[in-house]
Amino acid sequence: MTAADLRVVPSADDVARAGADIVRAAAQEAVRRRGRFTIALSGGNTPRALYALLAAPPFGGEIDWAATQVFWSDERCVPPDHPDSNYRMAREALLDRVPLPAANVHRLRGELPVPQQAAQEYRTELQVVFGKTALPRFDLLLLGLGEEGHTASLFPGVPVPADPNITVAAVFVPKVNTWRLTMTLPVLNAAAQVVFLVAGEAKQAALRALIQGPRSLDLPAQRVRPTDGVLTVLADQAAASALP
Repeated sequence: MTAADLRVVPSADDVARAGADIVRAAAQEAVRRRGRFTIALSGGNTPRALYALLAAPPFGGEIDWAATQVFWSDERCVPPDHPDSNYRMAREALLDRVPLPAANVHRLRGELPVPQQAAQEYRTELQVVFGKTALPRFDLLLLGLGEEGHTASLFPGVPVPADPNITVAAVFVPKVNTWRLTMTLPVLNAAAQVVFLVAGEAKQAALRALIQGPRSLDLPAQRVRPTDGVLTVLADQAAASALP
């Protein structure tokens, strides 16, 4: 399993900029090698700043958006125009501001009344784009880190199917008393590159556990270790200040 490459930068803005650099490099390399770039986006404040950078010069003009396929690692069970929607945040910060074909945007339909149906539809969507014979292998997958160690919508103590055929699951999260849709660990760990974006003092304990352990099956973020890929943790000084 891949060990994490920790990169500590001064501020949350620097996390966003370093993340934008990684996205640009990954996009250019994937298009050069295979003619397309597949990315799974995350929600949260730090990704919002990253997306705004990607939509503006110089990044926006250096990514082949027509060759880019955009997915989400997780979503709340809300309509796409809801303030809590990860899709809405990415659309406003990035997607509406770059020449990305509508057919290349693959959102989780959190508005469906039955979350399990939305999860099944997204599993099918992944198969259409990546094929049915193996796990989807994203060129780049962006993740956040919750204060209690959750990532995507994989929360401590919330069971998620371990079957690799179940690439997307609907989970009920008691902490927030709502359903969520999330990619599962087999998909996260099949990615060619995974990047955690971590900023703020509130993330100190979670980041320390992610980097130093002790290892625990109860902390989903610790279980993200690409089997054949690169794992990078971008953290600001505030989040990393509890590390030695």
